Order: sequence, then structure tokens, then C-alpha cells
Amino acid sequence: MSHARQRNVRRIGIFATAGGLVCAGAVVAGAFASQSSPTAPTTDAATLARTLVTQLGTDNTAGSWVGTDGKPVVAVTDANAASAVEAAGATAKMVTRSSDQLASVTAALKAAPTVAGTAWSVDPKTNQVVVLADTTVSSADWTALSATAAAQGGAVTMERTAGTFTTRAAISGGDAIFSDVARCSLGFNVTDGTSNFILTAGHCGAVGTPWAADQAGAQTLGSTVKDTFPGDGDFSLISTDGTAIDQPSQVDLGNGQVQAIAAPAEAVVGETVTRSGSTTGVHDGQVTALNATVNYAEGTVTGLIQTTVCAEPGDSGGPLFDGDAAIGLTSGGDGDCTVGGTTFFQPVTTALAALGVQIPGAGASASASASVTDTATATDTPTDAATATDTATATDTAAPTATATGTAQRHHRRHQ
Repeated sequence: MSHARQRNVRRIGIFATAGGLVCAGAVVAGAFASQSSPTAPTTDAATLARTLVTQLGTDNTAGSWVGTDGKPVVAVTDANAASAVEAAGATAKMVTRSSDQLASVTAALKAAPTVAGTAWSVDPKTNQVVVLADTTVSSADWTALSATAAAQGGAVTMERTAGTFTTRAAISGGDAIFSDVARCSLGFNVTDGTSNFILTAGHCGAVGTPWAADQAGAQTLGSTVKDTFPGDGDFSLISTDGTAIDQPSQVDLGNGQVQAIAAPAEAVVGETVTRSGSTTGVHDGQVTALNATVNYAEGTVTGLIQTTVCAEPGDSGGPLFDGDAAIGLTSGGDGDCTVGGTTFFQPVTTALAALGVQIPGAGASASASASVTDTATATDTPTDAATATDTATATDTAAPTATATGTAQRHHRRHQ
């Protein structure tokens, strides 16, 4: 069900509305995503899985995920790595291809002629690279791409999707942030230690784009000072200096409810994650793949998170989170929150590092590694248990649409 929300205009910059679909794309995924409130974080299992992969190296491992039993699983390529994983309290799965080898496969795909409407990512569970092609990909391009895939010796699986990967802006009312030409969702409030900013999707607006909390532009939020899109990510930074808005580190869940955000974290396959957006409200789903490459019509974007969380135009730039951990920003995808689809998210950790900002009050990243020994003895519950299968279309970051003198009733509209 949709989540109506009210928000004070002065808190616009504070709440991260996660649906990054509005600016970037008109199609949203989320066939398996529900519209429920965020589930409890599965941090510890995910943290252990990430730590093991980091310490054992990409030549001895091939990714990780959280199993249905809540236990971290690490794909390994040799017996010594398997022993280390088991000793740390995780499950080891022997595979034939290392992360380094799978990276070579994705490099070969990237080197081939670019075909708009395609995307690929590594599936650690199958130890393969999965290539997706939407309905705009011609038979000729499909055949050519299949030939490139076949040359990788069984390391690639080809799949067709029912929708279209898009990054399209929508200009309409709602709980959003507005530029002259687009509407997006606010992602996370961040700081460089001196000044405050809004973190959202890069496709929402280039450097110099002015933003307001209402379509008329009465409640000024600031302007874009840094952006990346397409290329090595989909993120941008809006400076709020000189504006009288409070910016707490929270995500708006609707109905007066908020989720505090404490620190960033990297996604893990199998992790259950939640997003909030100005068009469709709050939805959850699972992470299905990491380091995804998406060939939007506007250009190729790399390093994204693939999920089953649905999204629609206007959700772009909105926050993806797991409990109090900031995970990503809505980029784009296909489908919608009625039929579902595939949605891609920009990892927050990558964006923060590139922009030189941080979550207010956060110390080291939530994904910071502890030693394998220490992590193995931890008693935390799994954090990254999500597999993502659907992708959300990129939409602009949405900020409240309330007037400067009152609260804004959040309206959830489906993509037309």
C-alpha cells in the first residue's frame, strides 16, 4: 500500500526520499518488492561476508551473499580460502571463476560496441555474468551481443526483460525536489564537515541546476555543485548553504515516521533493502547483484547495485537503506510498482568517497572491515541479506512539495 506522508518544509533537506526513478527513467522494477515498512537490518552477516572477501582477495574469492538461513556465504576458488571462510563462521562455496576472472568477462562486454537498453552484473551465486536486454534491443544487436557472450566460455548468461531501461524526468507535484525541467527525490543529507549538502542522482541535474522544494520555486533548496552521469556512477551534490532548512540524517517513511541514518554501508547480495521515493513512497526488496553496468540511452553507467525494489519516475535520487545504514541512490531500471521490474542504485559509499562528503555524525563506513577473527566472533544479525533482481528507473530526487508556510502531504502517483 502507498504511504502518505507529511513533512515540514524546513525539514525537506533532512529527509532522504529514496525513489531515484523520476529523473532518470520512466520504468521501474520491483516485481518482488513489497510496500511495507523497512525490515530489520541484516548487518552482521553481510559485514562478515564483505570482510572475508576483502581479506582473502579477489583472486581467491568471487563475491558473497547472505543465504536464506541468514548465514553469510562466500564463493571461493581454492581449499585454503574455503578453510578460512569456514573457520570464520561463514559458509564456503567452491566456484571455478574468481572475481578477477569475472571482471575480465565484464571488461570484454564493455569493450564490445555499446547497445543501449542492455545491462550486466556479476551473480555470485551462479558464478556468472548476467546480461539483460530490454525490449528496445534489436534482434541484430541481441545476436551480436550473444556472440560476444559465447566467446567467454560459459561465463555469461543472456536474459531478456519485459520493460525498458530509462532515466527520464517527470515534472509533477508531490513530495519532491524540483528544478526547472525535472523532479527528483532527495537522497541523503550529507556534510563535508563545514557545509551541508543534499546527495541525489547525477542524472537529475548537471552542475548549476537550481533546486526548490516546490514546483513554483518558492522554497529554495540550493543548486548542484558536483555531478557524475553517465560514466563511473550516477550521483550529484546539491549545496544548501545560505538556505534556512534543517537537515537531520533521516529518511521519511510517511505518516510522520522517520528512519534515522547513522552511517553508509556497502550492499551484499541477498540483503533485504528499502527505498523511499517521491512518487511511490516506501518499498522493499532484495539485492541481486553488484557492480552492474547499465547502458541507458543517455550513456553507460558502471558500478551500480541491482535489486528487486520497484521504482517509478520521480523516485530518482531517493535513498536505499537497510535499517540505519545508507546503501544507495535510485538510478534507473524497468517496470513499475504494479507489475515489478529491475531497479539499479548508485552505491552511497562510492558517491561519498568521490564527492568528499559523509553522513552527518558517521564515523568509518559501516562496511569498514574488522579482522576475520574478530568478525567471526561477533553476534550481530545479518545485514546484507538481499538479492536484487529488479531495477528501478532513474527518477529525480524528490523533496517535499509543501509550501513555505505549512506541511506537505505526500502524494504517491503511479507512472503514466
